[in-house]
Amino acid sequence: MVDGLGPEELDRRIRTRTLTDLRGIGPKTGAAIVQAHAGEVPEYLARLEEAHAELVPLADDVAGYRAALRGDLHAHSDWSDGGSPIREMAEAALALGHDYLALTDHSPRLTVANGLSPERLERQLDVVAELNEELAPFRVLTGIECDILVDGSLDQTEELLARLDVVVASVHSDLRADSAAMTARMLAAVENPHTDVLGHCTGRLLVPREQREGRRQRPRPESTFDAEAVFGACAAHGTAVEINSRPERLDPPLRLLALALELGCEFAIDTDAHAPGQLDWQGNGCERAVEVGVPVDRVVNTRTAADLLAWTRM
Repeated sequence: MVDGLGPEELDRRIRTRTLTDLRGIGPKTGAAIVQAHAGEVPEYLARLEEAHAELVPLADDVAGYRAALRGDLHAHSDWSDGGSPIREMAEAALALGHDYLALTDHSPRLTVANGLSPERLERQLDVVAELNEELAPFRVLTGIECDILVDGSLDQTEELLARLDVVVASVHSDLRADSAAMTARMLAAVENPHTDVLGHCTGRLLVPREQREGRRQRPRPESTFDAEAVFGACAAHGTAVEINSRPERLDPPLRLLALALELGCEFAIDTDAHAPGQLDWQGNGCERAVEVGVPVDRVVNTRTAADLLAWTRM
């Protein structure tokens, strides 16, 4: 957004304090832009660098693992709660060397995330088809992060789910339900023939998120469910367990990741990206896969697009 303004317009926006009138630029981002434009290190960046100064480059085994990934099966655009257009997300994935990116914006029930109604999803499919003609051989895979409803059904029409390349099914509500109810709900979703990937299975948040009104949430504990039953169903029905690479999620926890491996599950190492730069987070998931000993050939997004789609359509 800022690159497109030009230096004179940027100066004017800063002088008149109207940067935050632009789409996608809130108070925090606006402050960082002003400080960077003045030649300063943005305070927000300085705090992040201080907090994460211990970060080191990926180990060789993790880097090799990451190099085997051909794409990402969980990403959002500004059609739902992402911050960037589909094209920008696709171009960022292409720049990372990916062969494909699954566009998995939210389903309609998640109104807080501007979930896609059937009509909006239909329109998105047309947009993706046009973009794929331009970006070939890179491919944007059509998809959705589909809310798992309380009864275990998926929050989108059967007809549309059947048309999509990738369906990630995730729980976003009633996260504190008792174990029996949550297990039944997840089993129904995992066994649904449209479900390809079980997203961020525990729903945990390791660090607080800032809400729009500026208040802070507490870290969110894991949902409770019969992990052996759910992962056993994933293995039986060919549903991949997502290794979610978002730093505040890192879901599933290592003990559950090891259990899923033991029970014969396949995996998808995804970023759950809501902005182009977040597509670079896959290293987090690769580190966890290496730590637990997940073989590379058990990760579905190491496959070519053709092989992946053959798997999702089984």
